[in-house]
Amino acid sequence: MAAAGGGSGAPVETPPATATAAAAEAGAVLQREPLYNWQATKGSLRERFAFLFSNELLSDVHFVVGKGGPRGGGGAASGASPGPGQQRIPAHRFVLAAGSAVFDAMFNGGMATTSAEIELPDVEPAAFLALLRFLYSDEVQIGPETVMTTLYTAKKYAVPALEAHCVDFLTKHLRADNAFMLLTQARLFDEPQLASLCLDTIDKSTIDAISAEGFTDIDIDTLCAVLERDTLSIRESRLFGAVVRWAEAECQRQQLPVTFGNKQKVLGRALSLIRFPLMTIEEFAAGPAQSGILSDREVVNLFLHFTVNPKPKVDYIDRPRCCLRGKECSINRFQQVESRWGYSGTSDRIRFTVNRRISIVGFGLYGSIHGPTDYQVNIQIIDYEKNQTLGQNDTGFSCDGTASTFRVMFKEPIEILPTVCYTACATLKGPDSHYGTKGLKKVIHESPTASKTCFVFYSSPGNNNVKLLL
Repeated sequence: MAAAGGGSGAPVETPPATATAAAAEAGAVLQREPLYNWQATKGSLRERFAFLFSNELLSDVHFVVGKGGPRGGGGAASGASPGPGQQRIPAHRFVLAAGSAVFDAMFNGGMATTSAEIELPDVEPAAFLALLRFLYSDEVQIGPETVMTTLYTAKKYAVPALEAHCVDFLTKHLRADNAFMLLTQARLFDEPQLASLCLDTIDKSTIDAISAEGFTDIDIDTLCAVLERDTLSIRESRLFGAVVRWAEAECQRQQLPVTFGNKQKVLGRALSLIRFPLMTIEEFAAGPAQSGILSDREVVNLFLHFTVNPKPKVDYIDRPRCCLRGKECSINRFQQVESRWGYSGTSDRIRFTVNRRISIVGFGLYGSIHGPTDYQVNIQIIDYEKNQTLGQNDTGFSCDGTASTFRVMFKEPIEILPTVCYTACATLKGPDSHYGTKGLKKVIHESPTASKTCFVFYSSPGNNNVKLLL
């Protein structure tokens, strides 16, 4: 017994099985040592749960996330290696159930899963990790490359707080050149607030938005939703050109030959939302009339609509698109009103320049000195150097016999560029009217939301009895 106890100092042989067990226990202790009492190093509940994020420690479920090929090590068996493009992520049922009603139902509902490993082929690994990070720590980690997949994942697992962060991120990064792409996603994910902001951006910067690559990628429903709007800031002829580009891209997506008939086919009801009556006859003749997309009968009817009175009915909207995004301004250069001003078929004209980009929506014209009456009028904006008519309208207005001016509007706003010389022209038919005198050469308009707008006026052949509305 003394020898066995080692009292004599003689070496003692340890049975092999005992040695193996001891070594295993020592190894386990060494592996556990860095994690022992880790709780004491975390000063808050948030820090403790954040430490468990994507950590095997205490995990009781694993997710195999992403699409991938055949998995090694037994396919879907628990613990199998994830396939290419997949990621195996540890998690904790309690944390997930506490943060998501979907996970709660998955683990604790009447049809709860008992599997220790769950495959999610429709979720991107980066997006799922962003979701888990938020559930474990309230930390938001999203970027331009992952925001859409994270939004999808947040909606899939009913985490509205993370969803709101995604929408806020998209809103802050919304620009004209990505507005159509984000609008498509907003409609897909049923995000009305984001969709509304996208549409507002498209309204304000329509030309830039339709010139971006994302425009031709939108679906037909999104295209129609945009074409139905009264608030687009673009000439209808240019909008038609963009719609033709979309139709060509859609033909290619559907693997159809890019022919006139197929472009008309893929456009469907979108074609009826183009407001051809808002174009000038020159714009219509140079574009839609030669596009092959309209039938011969439609082309003839629209030409008649432009050229004869009474105008025949056409199956296209003739309501102007009111693209004003703020307060309308009225620029009046006259300091005094007199009477009488007669009309003999000549035009009232004034040339002008401005110092910043604006849109002109119409003119203010003086009315009759003989009491309430009606006038027929043609109004135009002409590029003076190019002698090119940028916009016109044959219309009429009623006056009440006072010395006020009366609004006569263009079919759509006309873009005016800085330093370019334009002629404002109005040709009236009606009785003698009031008129403005002591016209200023320069008028400066100030607003609290925009820089100063400076108008410089120049005389033009003909009379100069025109006031501008912006």
